[in-house]
Amino acid sequence: MKRISVLSICLIFPLFLLFPPSLHAETAGIKDILVTNNSTHLLVYARVTNCFTKDMDAAIRAGIPTTFTFLLDLYQVRPRWLDKKLIRLTVRHTIKYDNVKRLFYVTSDGDKEPASFQDYESAKQAMADLNGLPVALLKALKRGEYYYVQIKAKLDKVRLPFYMEYVFFFVSLWDFETDWHREDFFY
Repeated sequence: MKRISVLSICLIFPLFLLFPPSLHAETAGIKDILVTNNSTHLLVYARVTNCFTKDMDAAIRAGIPTTFTFLLDLYQVRPRWLDKKLIRLTVRHTIKYDNVKRLFYVTSDGDKEPASFQDYESAKQAMADLNGLPVALLKALKRGEYYYVQIKAKLDKVRLPFYMEYVFFFVSLWDFETDWHREDFFY
């Protein structure tokens, strides 16, 4: 019996070293979804969590631009029928570090000028947050109806010049895509 338990430990332990349990890995996800409105538009707030790795941080600080793409769908709930997709939005946030000025620039679709940040934590927060994204005109929605928003985020593939792929080989390990997250609301 003792021999079997020692043999089992010798066989199972190397498997844990080769294939570490996924419990230790944090996966990217979308949190804090809020659907609200102003006087003219339906607005969405959301945040991506666990989306930056140490390798990503090092590459961004080396000046490699990184882009997150947010996919957002607005649906109208129709009882006893398929839900109707009203809008599909794609929003991209890109971060780039300027080594000379020591500033992080975060651009978003629709912004004319990039936002600049001196500290990396603020730039990461700007990358991962959707702050009051206008989704639809309120006059396009019907009062007394149920709707929902689905949000998904993913990291765009980073393309480097051929010679730099050898230096930054870990860039190929960057890859995240969240699941779809749904937030229901009544208008």
